Amino acid sequence: MSSLLREEMQRVLFRPAKQRLVEFIEIEEPLQGRHFLCVSVAKNKVVQLSIVQCQVSQTKSVSKKSHTKRSSLQDCYMRTEIWSLYDLTLVDGRDPDVDDPCFLLHFDKVRTVRAVSCSAKYSFVRALVAVCEKDCQMSLNLLNFDGAYINYTNLYFNKGDCQVLSQICFYALNLVCLSMCPVPLDA
Repeated sequence: MSSLLREEMQRVLFRPAKQRLVEFIEIEEPLQGRHFLCVSVAKNKVVQLSIVQCQVSQTKSVSKKSHTKRSSLQDCYMRTEIWSLYDLTLVDGRDPDVDDPCFLLHFDKVRTVRAVSCSAKYSFVRALVAVCEKDCQMSLNLLNFDGAYINYTNLYFNKGDCQVLSQICFYALNLVCLSMCPVPLDA
């Protein structure tokens, strides 16, 4: 579902603005409709954070040949708030010892964000850290986050390491299975 949502937001909202959607999470807002906190990168490496509101709108169409009316529901995406990543001075997780999906984004004003889950909060912050290192060559100021969930250590593998390890395990399992098979000695 999230990949379809990502493709739809990329097609409707970010591609026309010549931007690439890097990461998004669903957040809870007092206004009606679904809301997302998005990170996007433009071709000139300008990184933006934005709140996107998704509202369902009803469209009606009339066919002249068959004289039928069709009604369909369609999502309508609109950016309600936009910030530059360079204006972000601090990301505050509030309390690293509590499973709290809320965090604070410090711009000129402090913006409180409530993610739908704590894992979504950490996923978004990991994406922000990666974008800062890759596209902005700057470090992100983090406060009150559990560093083990944010920074990758040597305990984590990249995808290439996991593929090599799984291939080695597969070959070893094949060797064990083959060694257990009886070999006929009729020659």
